[in-house]
This record gives sequence, structure tokens and C-alpha cells, in this order.
Amino acid sequence: MKRVIVFLCVGALSITLLLRASTTTTTAQQPASDYTPVTDERLRNPAPDDWLTYRRTYDGWGYSPLDQITADNVTTLEPVWSLSTGVTEGHEAPPMVNDGMMFIATPQNQVIAVDARTGELQWRYRRRPPAGLQQIHPTSRGVGLWDDKVYMATTDAFVVALDAVSGDIVWEQAVEDYRTGYYMTMAPLVIDGKVMVGVSGGERGIRGFVTALDADTGTEVWKTYTIPGPGEPGNDTWPGDSWRTGGAPVWVTGTFDPDLNLTYWGTGNPGPWIGDARPGDNLYTNSVIALDADTGELKGHHQYHWNGSWDWDEVDAPLLIDVTREGRTTKALVHPGRNGYLWILGREPDAITFLDAEPYVYQDVFRRLDPGTGRPEYDPERRPGNGRRVQFCPSLWGGKDWPPAAFSPQTRYLYIPANENLCSFLEGRDVEYEPGRAFTGASSQTFVQPGADHLGELQAWNLDTGEKVWTTEFDSQNWGPVLTTGGGLVFMGGTNDRLFRAFDATTGEILWEQPTNSGIMGVPSSYAVDGVQYIAVQSGWGVDAQRMQGAINNSDQGRRRQVPQGGVVWVFALPR
Repeated sequence: MKRVIVFLCVGALSITLLLRASTTTTTAQQPASDYTPVTDERLRNPAPDDWLTYRRTYDGWGYSPLDQITADNVTTLEPVWSLSTGVTEGHEAPPMVNDGMMFIATPQNQVIAVDARTGELQWRYRRRPPAGLQQIHPTSRGVGLWDDKVYMATTDAFVVALDAVSGDIVWEQAVEDYRTGYYMTMAPLVIDGKVMVGVSGGERGIRGFVTALDADTGTEVWKTYTIPGPGEPGNDTWPGDSWRTGGAPVWVTGTFDPDLNLTYWGTGNPGPWIGDARPGDNLYTNSVIALDADTGELKGHHQYHWNGSWDWDEVDAPLLIDVTREGRTTKALVHPGRNGYLWILGREPDAITFLDAEPYVYQDVFRRLDPGTGRPEYDPERRPGNGRRVQFCPSLWGGKDWPPAAFSPQTRYLYIPANENLCSFLEGRDVEYEPGRAFTGASSQTFVQPGADHLGELQAWNLDTGEKVWTTEFDSQNWGPVLTTGGGLVFMGGTNDRLFRAFDATTGEILWEQPTNSGIMGVPSSYAVDGVQYIAVQSGWGVDAQRMQGAINNSDQGRRRQVPQGGVVWVFALPR
């Protein structure tokens, strides 16, 4: 085991990080005889058969144009192979496919490469966490692909580059010191030979950032903090030195507009949770930021809610969709927020503008939005404080948490995995910052509204009219990422009954469902090999879905349920 001492200088402050390389294991079973390199052009214009990025395309749609599986034949869809991952906890990553080779990221810093036709194992990489690492969210949301490499962001705040054929380590680079609360769970975003990642740890008093590393060497190209320092625009929205530990984590993979050369990232909560501790807007928490992909320069931002006190992280990157209203087409950013509002913003070369927003679930914190800026006005009775316990809706997990929505260019509907009838109590308390320790300064309780007739929803919104078209309801909460396809279908799991479902994209009718081993939090994907279309998803309940289930079990005896854990990759196709 090797010890490496790295000296970093930040302004006049020298920080010595003792970074211990974790124990790693790469096991090659049957390495692929050849591999098709992933080029910049393929990432910008992926073939229908492949799933090369977190949401398949840079615009974040979660849409596959494959149309072999349709509303007419989906009832015959059947499992064709499955693979146990060997670990428990929340399996959230999409199975990603490049020319017939599948890459699966799982909890515990594991990447598995398999033949996408058969599920036959090619290689398996494991990175053992260092001793003492506390994994608050022990999961991974996927890998990044470029050239002949596979990139993983780890829970001990490293980026690791693996050889796509053998699984061997090409390079590994520390992004920050995990002992001070930093970690990563996102799928890296690769643009023009740069691997971009953001850091988690908003509940540990970090200062968030997005960084880009050279894809060949791991050398840092640029780094942009999500909280401005002294002398930077927005620093005056933080009292004193509170900016140093203000949070603004970046949990989820960004989206990218090649025409503007801008990449968009959602940011999370301030720290501590309660706004009393840090009066001000607290830029750029709970926001979307636009960064120049070459330099990392901040080009624009929109803050969904200021001085956040409800743990409503807005970490989902917005979907890039051209929205047409009253005969005018706008290049838009579309974000169904954790705060319960569906936001439509305008993307411009040097700005993000507010266009429209309206609630998609019941929300009682915002009294109104400023029609010009979208800045919310709060109900003071719904703002928690130190020693002051208040109730608010939606719950601290929001109208929708991290599971991504999806868009279909066929229907022009946005599909939102939502939760309704869940609310929270929250109360603040004084907390002192200690590196690597919890820095929330709050206690909370989530509960089911009395008389609730359902919890989870799949909603379809016509973005050109601003109207909700249909809603399919579930007794269970919903933690299901959404996939849309060229066959007129929507796929989603997310409920505690372990079912994976196909819906009619036009009507919301459930056309097919398949029981799996556990609850499904994984991002579904679709790919094709040898002319056969497949649907793939990871089943494996855990992390916040399990924590929400615990809150529901305590609140509503009629909805008590225990969901088995354990990760399995499921792959489906039509009968041959």
C-alpha cells in the first residue's frame, strides 16, 4: 500500500493532505478482444444502439430512439439475463453500453464490465474505501466513457480511470480530502477530452465545486467553486466567513449545450440547514449554474430559492429543451425542482433567464414568485429556525428528489417521478463546524398527510402549453428515474412493490410490469446489439429511498413495508 503526500496551496493557506490509496482489485474474466473507442463526435451524436452518457445525450432527455419495443408488443417483454452485483444499498446507475459492451457502477466503488448480449462477465473493479470513511450516501450514479477508458468518481473523493478492455487502473487522482467531508457519487461528464465532476458533502460543511481533469492524465484543467470567495460576485450574500463551509454540493451529472459551449450543473443546500445561521441569499446554493466547458468560467445562474432552510437540494441538472409557447420558440432549461415547482428558464450565452414556474405538487412555503425574476416570497410560518419547529410541504425529500425526469420528442411531454402527500417537520439548533463532521444543525421528521389516498406519481406535462396532461398514481412513494423510447413507451420502477413498469407515453396507462428482487432506484437505459433492442435497469433499494420508507413506516401503519435489498442488473427483450 502506498502513501502519497500532496501539498496544495489555496491563496496564502497551505493545506497538507495525507491521501492513502485504497486497496483495489481488478479481476479479468474474459477480456473483450476489441473495443470501439468513444470519440467526442460519438458523445455529441450517439448512435441509437448505444448509451454512452448518464442520460444518453448531453441534453439530459433520458430518451432512446429505439422503437422495436412498442405499446403493441411490450406485454411480451421478458427477462433475458440478469447479474447479481454482490453488494447491497442503493443501486442508482444506468447500465451504460458501448458497441455491445456494458459498464455497471454499483455501491462500494465497483465497476463491472459485461457482454451486453449475454451478461457474461468481462472484468470487475473494486476500490475498497479507506479505514474510517463514513459513507453517508454509499452509492454511484454511473461511469463516464471516453476513448478507451472508463471513469469513476469515488466515495473517497478520487477520480479513477480504468482501461475499458482489461479494467486495469490507468490513473487515479484525488479531487479533495475525504476526511474533511468531501465525497462523490455522480457519473463523470466527459466533454472534449475533459472529465468533469462535482463534489458531495453539503451536510458536512464543505465548499462545493465542479472540476475538470485531463482525460488522459488526470491533471486538473480548471476548478470552479459553487460558493464565491472574497472579491467574487455573490460573496456578499454570505455573512463573515460562512462561505468557507456553506455547502452548495454538486451531486448529479451536468448537462451540456455544444452550441453555447456551456455545461449546466445543479447545486444543493447551504450549511448549516437553517437560514438563521447565515442570513443572506447564499449564492450559489440551490441553483443552476452555467460554466464555460473550456475554462470553467461562470456564465450565468438562477437560484431556485434563497437562504434555503428546508434541505431542498436542487442538484438535478436541467434538461435542455426548445419550448414553444404562443408561437415563439425558446432554448430552455427545464427543471422539476425538489422545492415542488416546475421551472422553465432561458439559456443564453451569458445568462440564465426566468421564464415560468408553477407547482407540480402541493407546496405551502412559497406565497408567490416574482414574475420577472422567479424569486420566491416565503410564508414566515413555514420557515424553520433555531429552536423553532415548523411544518411544511413537500417534505425535505421534495416533490422529486434526485431521480431524473425524462422528455420524449414524440409526445413533447416531460415525465416527472413525483411524490405527493408527504410533508416534514424541521427544527434548527446551534452547531459548531468540525472538519468531516455533520453540519446540518437540524432535526427533522417526515410524515404522511392524514387521509392521503396515494404517495407516488408519474406525471406527464406538455411543455408547449404548460399543462399537466395525465398522472398515474401509486400507493407507494416513487423513487424511479424515467426512460422514454421511440416505441412510444415510458419505463420506470421506483415503488416499494419491486415492480418495473412500462407506460403508454400518451395516456399513462400501465402496459407491462415485472417483479424484481428489490426496489428499483436505478436509471433505466435502452440499447441494441445485433438488431435486438434491450431494456436494462439495476434493482437495489437503499439510501434515501430506504430512509423515506422508514419515515413512512413510523407515520402510516397502513403503508408499512419492508423492502429487500441486494443489487441485480435486469435486462429485458422481446421473445426471439
